[in-house]
Amino acid sequence: MPPTLRVAPLAPEHRARIAEIVTATGMFSAEEVAVAVELFDEWQRDEARGERHEVAASALAGTSSLPPRASYLFLGAFAPDGALIGFACHGPTPATDRTHDLYWIAVDPRAQGAGAGTRLLAAVERRLADDAARLLVVETSGREQYAPTRAFYLARGYTQAATVRDFYAPGDDRILFTKRLSPAARFHEAPESPAAGGAAR
Repeated sequence: MPPTLRVAPLAPEHRARIAEIVTATGMFSAEEVAVAVELFDEWQRDEARGERHEVAASALAGTSSLPPRASYLFLGAFAPDGALIGFACHGPTPATDRTHDLYWIAVDPRAQGAGAGTRLLAAVERRLADDAARLLVVETSGREQYAPTRAFYLARGYTQAATVRDFYAPGDDRILFTKRLSPAARFHEAPESPAAGGAAR
């Protein structure tokens, strides 16, 4: 994967681009696109209150702990020209012992296959492992169009932990993947799926 691909925190001006990326994948409804933007807005409101700015920047280097009330945290994948080509959103799962959810990971279809999805997932895992997170949970769909997404997680050390039949709609199952995190664990990099832009649902 290109060494010039950069993973870094996002900024308010990336709001419209978040919506563009999620829409461009062709895998989400207008309501789901709105949810992604809503989570970004909530994260930015916390940033504006000064609750996370230093945390988001320093957590990439493993030098800061995540604040207890951080509901959502965003990271972006940037091309060499500075364009945002993908993003990830994760946060702690309420009422659990250090379990976290990966809410979104999406890459612009025009940039898929270049390693952005792998780099984003690796950065999330490193951030969480450095902060003693115990378990990362990913939820996605059982529909055929999500097969590359499911393969993406399996190739990166995730376990398919549960299937809820007909969860989203008749014939549309909910698939849960999990990965146990450890500060000493090495991230397993596998070849990038051409459709890795399929996001965590």
